[in-house]
Amino acid sequence: MKQLTRIFAVVLIVAFGLMALAAKLNSSQGYSGSNTLTIYNWGDYIDPDLITRFEQETGITVIYQTFDSNEAMLTKIEQGGTTFDIAVPSDYAIDKMKEENLLLPIDHNKIPNLSKIDPRFLNLDFDPDNQYSVPYFWGTVGIVYNPELTKGIEFTSWNDLWNPELKNNVLLTDGAREIMGMSLNSLGYSLNDTNEDHLQEALRKLEKLSPNVKAIVGDEIKMLLANGEAGAGVVFSGDAAEIMDENDTLDYVVPEEGSNLWFDNMVIPKTAKNLDGAHKFINFMLEPDVAAQNAEYVGYATPNQDALKLLPEDISGDIRFYPPSEVTSHLEVYKNLGKRMLGHYNELFLEFKMHKG
Repeated sequence: MKQLTRIFAVVLIVAFGLMALAAKLNSSQGYSGSNTLTIYNWGDYIDPDLITRFEQETGITVIYQTFDSNEAMLTKIEQGGTTFDIAVPSDYAIDKMKEENLLLPIDHNKIPNLSKIDPRFLNLDFDPDNQYSVPYFWGTVGIVYNPELTKGIEFTSWNDLWNPELKNNVLLTDGAREIMGMSLNSLGYSLNDTNEDHLQEALRKLEKLSPNVKAIVGDEIKMLLANGEAGAGVVFSGDAAEIMDENDTLDYVVPEEGSNLWFDNMVIPKTAKNLDGAHKFINFMLEPDVAAQNAEYVGYATPNQDALKLLPEDISGDIRFYPPSEVTSHLEVYKNLGKRMLGHYNELFLEFKMHKG
């Protein structure tokens, strides 16, 4: 009997040890408790010093993981297995997450700093009344160009990228919505167009661009353009600001036909474990000095009107990255096109890439 008792005691000790180990592993993989907050964000999209400050001010430990596309983020959250307390999707992805019941509502009573957000960036179509999301950054898609390498071309239109003088001298960001949208806009169509004739016309026009396209790339587009590896590139505005900070020869323009006006917002996924910590983090990121520091570090435009007043004039007054309402009013936000149509966009974009290859 004593031997059985000893064996039982050993089994209990081992079991408790395994439970403790599992809890530790789960925490490291994103399973949050009251003293841990797991954040899922784009790469290089927050000042690391702010995470340290949040941890020091709250006593909450932050586990920070990154993704490189809305689709990758959606897939991981849909699959479950890793619990995230905060994610930072874009507009159309937020609409999709709402549709698939992947989000928890935001308690506005716990986010008093929501009052700091410019009303232009609240109550948008993808999330009326901001029930599920809080603005983080916003921007545009446009053309970065190097006047020294583009033979005096004045970039005002998407169609300028088709200029034969730019042979093998254009870089494109690797995104179906961005590049198909660019082609659709160049033809006078909406970047949310679902008309099959228009989509095929946009694909044929992209194929005519192929001789000018040096490469279709991801994050490395910033380094390549800054180093003068190509004369022009289609990029997000924040990337353009970073590129131009490295090489002030370059300039950025939003083409006259229109373009994408995008918004990245903070949300709380449905499987979040630390709701109180999530609300604390969202409110912290809306503190004017925090938002200003983050905007200066990341290079994207802050929607925080109080933070804007704290930024240097050469940043806040730069209309290329903080365009006035008369410019943004004719830009379009990506709509949630649905799984089938989004898949079709991806297929058309892949067809273009294969044609380029």
